[in-house]
Amino acid sequence: MAMQQHFLRPERDADGRSALTNVRAHQRENGHSHALWILAVLAATLVVGLLVSLLAPGASALALSSRSAALPHAVSAAVGPEDPAAADAAPAGPVASPVTWGVRPADTVHGTERPNYAYALEPGASLDDGIIVSNYTQGPLTFRVYAADGFMTDAGELDLLPAGEESSALGAWVSFAGEEVTVDGGDSVVVPFTVTVPADATPGDYAAGVVSSLLVENAEGVSVDRRLGSRMHLRVAGDLVPAVVLDDVSVTYDGTLNPFAAGDATVTFTVTNDGNTRLAAGQVVRVAGPWGAGAQSAPRVELPELLPGTSVTRTVTVDGVWPLGRVSADVRVTAEVVTAIGATDADTVPFVAPATASASTLAVPWAALALLVLLVAGVVLWRRAARRRRASDERKVAEAVAQALKERDEQPVA
Repeated sequence: MAMQQHFLRPERDADGRSALTNVRAHQRENGHSHALWILAVLAATLVVGLLVSLLAPGASALALSSRSAALPHAVSAAVGPEDPAAADAAPAGPVASPVTWGVRPADTVHGTERPNYAYALEPGASLDDGIIVSNYTQGPLTFRVYAADGFMTDAGELDLLPAGEESSALGAWVSFAGEEVTVDGGDSVVVPFTVTVPADATPGDYAAGVVSSLLVENAEGVSVDRRLGSRMHLRVAGDLVPAVVLDDVSVTYDGTLNPFAAGDATVTFTVTNDGNTRLAAGQVVRVAGPWGAGAQSAPRVELPELLPGTSVTRTVTVDGVWPLGRVSADVRVTAEVVTAIGATDADTVPFVAPATASASTLAVPWAALALLVLLVAGVVLWRRAARRRRASDERKVAEAVAQALKERDEQPVA
């Protein structure tokens, strides 16, 4: 009997190993199928994300911004006719009465049908000109006439000093025979004035306006000083030293919730005319990741003509910027001197050195990182679950094998 048991044990051991081998093969097949399933899910996620990024509005905006950046930016450097409506100064305040008079430069040896005044004089020189004041009402009107210094507003528009504020430059160099002029109804009067440049005037460009003002009663019965005028530009001969400065460059990044889509970069910069001439400026803004990766250019924004000593701040948005960890914004401003009155030789126009500046900020791909964390967490959880299932299967197989061996041992041997 002992000999029979001795020969039966190898047979039972072989049965147990065979059962374990079958279970492990089954587990490997299940593991391979789970891995293929996860790869399929990742591939589907990538495809869906790419389709969403291509069909999102950001894609069309990117294409549009690229085309816009390729358009040439016209910079006018000639002093010539300008919009007559823009040449008139805005009224001092809202009034109920309609406009009852008009002004325009007189036709003189300095030009005809001019929308504004533009002169070039030597220090100590002077000239005579005039402004036409027209009364469109039936009765006589009395206007106050004077000149005021010009300045640039925060919006980049030319404005004049308010009435009662004393001028210190070109506005103070314009004189009239009298402070008031009376114009009969339906008539026009040429009001002469003289421009006298001080002998010690600093060379460069100056701006002012020749103004006619009228007290008008509004709907509330309050008298309002309304002003109409024409702008005046003067270049005093001498050494012209143009210069443009670029300051306060900053950039911020705004990502999206789509991990497969690019975000936007907002760039702000300030351009200053640090010379003594009027400048017509243009800018180029470029945003890129490390080592210039994913570079994008911003559409050009309008920069107004800059008077000496004035500044203007602009903000542009660059689409299609990928979050590559860090993005840099490079701004380049070029400018040209507005051509002097009557100048015919381009060599007399001084060169303006371009100004450049840059700024950078973090551009972290939070959405992509969140997706990566979720995928890693899913893989870790799946592997843990697979190990638990494998351990459970092995316990069940071991129990089944033990039970089978026990049952065989209990059977009588023939």
